[in-house]
Amino acid sequence: MKLVDLSTVVARRVVTSILVAFIFAVALPQIAFAQVDPVIGTWKLNVAKSKFAPGPSLQSMTIRYEVAGQAIRNNFEGIDGEGKPVKGTFTIIADGKYYPVTGVPDFDSSAYKRVDAYTLENTRMKAGKVVQSGSRVMARDGRTLTFTAKGVNAKGQQINDVVVYDKQ
Repeated sequence: MKLVDLSTVVARRVVTSILVAFIFAVALPQIAFAQVDPVIGTWKLNVAKSKFAPGPSLQSMTIRYEVAGQAIRNNFEGIDGEGKPVKGTFTIIADGKYYPVTGVPDFDSSAYKRVDAYTLENTRMKAGKVVQSGSRVMARDGRTLTFTAKGVNAKGQQINDVVVYDKQ
C-alpha cells in the first residue's frame, strides 16, 4: 500500500480551488451580461389605452427591441395620426449621452438614464436644443410598456402624451 504525502494532497486542493475561482471570475461577468433586458421583443401600440395631446393619435405602431452589442436598438414602424407611414430607429444606451434617432420629425437625438429595472428616463433634442422629456416604464409583469412625453413637437405645439404598448 502506497502512502500519499499530505503536502501533495493539500497542494492539489489549493491548485484546484484557484482554478475554480479563476473560471468563476472569468465566466460570471459573461453570464450576467448575457441576461437579456426584458424589453427585448415586439410591442404593439394599444390605441385605446393611449392618450395623445394635442393629437391626432398614432393609428398603429410596432416596436421591435433587439440587442445591438452593448446597446439596445429600437426599430419602429407604423402609421401616424395623419395616415402617413413612419419608420425609424433609436439606439438606447442608458449612459445619459445623446445618440441619433432616425424617422422622427420631432427630435433627432435621445439620451437615456436608467432609474430602476423597470424605468428609463429620456431627454430628446432637435438641432442641439432640448425639446422633450419623458419616460418608459415596464409593468412589473413585463406585458405592458407605458411611454410619457412632454415638450414640443415638430409643429411647435405643446405635447403631453401617454402611449401604451402590449408585448406580443
